[in-house]
Amino acid sequence: MQASTRSERAVTTWLLVVCGLIIFLIAFGGFVRLTRSGLSIVEWNPISGVVPPIGHAAWEAEFAKYQLTPEYLKVNTSMTLPEYQEIFLIEYIHRLIARFAGLLVAIPLIYFLIKGWIPKRQRWLYILVGILFAFQGVLGWYMVSSGLVDTPAVSHFRLTAHLLLALTLLAITFRLALDRIYGRPEKQPGGRPAAYWLSLVVIGVVVVQISYGGLVAGLKAGYVSNTWPLMFGYLVPPGMLTAAGGWLSSLLTAPTTVHFIHRWLAFGVLLAALAVYFAARRHDYARQVKRSSLLLAALVVVQISLGISVVLLGVPIAIALAHQFTALLVFMTALYLNHRLAAEPVNVEQPAASGQPLTAKQAG
Repeated sequence: MQASTRSERAVTTWLLVVCGLIIFLIAFGGFVRLTRSGLSIVEWNPISGVVPPIGHAAWEAEFAKYQLTPEYLKVNTSMTLPEYQEIFLIEYIHRLIARFAGLLVAIPLIYFLIKGWIPKRQRWLYILVGILFAFQGVLGWYMVSSGLVDTPAVSHFRLTAHLLLALTLLAITFRLALDRIYGRPEKQPGGRPAAYWLSLVVIGVVVVQISYGGLVAGLKAGYVSNTWPLMFGYLVPPGMLTAAGGWLSSLLTAPTTVHFIHRWLAFGVLLAALAVYFAARRHDYARQVKRSSLLLAALVVVQISLGISVVLLGVPIAIALAHQFTALLVFMTALYLNHRLAAEPVNVEQPAASGQPLTAKQAG
């Protein structure tokens, strides 16, 4: 029994540590982007890249490679070797942490599988986490390589795909951890409560909003306008659906349009979060549901405030990173709320029959 308890704690702790690493890597990736450090290392050497340049000659050789890139030729033509070393070390640390995270995923996972500590019916999910983690590294280089050919910036589509894969990994590992902490929610008679489906809407809108955040980052659309709520003197700037030719292209590639959607979709997230919050208040849900629904709404308000501050202050790094980190907290809170609502019985939402007094649970 004690061995079983140790194994349960070990796997759960590992899952939570992996969640923390994913969050840290996403946040650090934002720091890399905001400091324009991501294109400083022009080769992907998973093994030999662990060792940084040693000695002046090695640094000069690395700098010579960077001097052939579009970023140097079009943006940083006056950059000195010491300045290059600064951005190189930021990206080097980013890649080093990613390698460490990969080992921290792979080695314990293999050990847990060999020891049989992971249930057979869920092994495929754990193996999927390992595979996706490895693919994330490949996708990261695929993203970086797009900025080393013609333009001094990575593809905003590849950047967003890289971000969405990180969110997928975070969602899977966090859900597996919640299942181990609380148990897998069992199917309730009559199906799921209405608030459960509302929480799924919240998750969906949050994912779309974060996706647009990735597009904003890749297009550097955060710098398009430093006023709020107006953009260029308009509440709705003219020509947004024709800025990049067709409407679909404009929605995905026009910086002004992408910025506009990202700033106002945030209020769609808030409305969805408030809908879940008021649904939780109306019914006798567990305390965890009510508290997490309140936390979700509060975090969205904080997130909107940070987003407005980023716009008005010209994208300062500290506030931009806080904005990104809070987005992850919103996402995880929505996942937690959905998990707890899945365990709620539908009859909590049913009023007492006509002429009959409310029970104590219903009255609550």
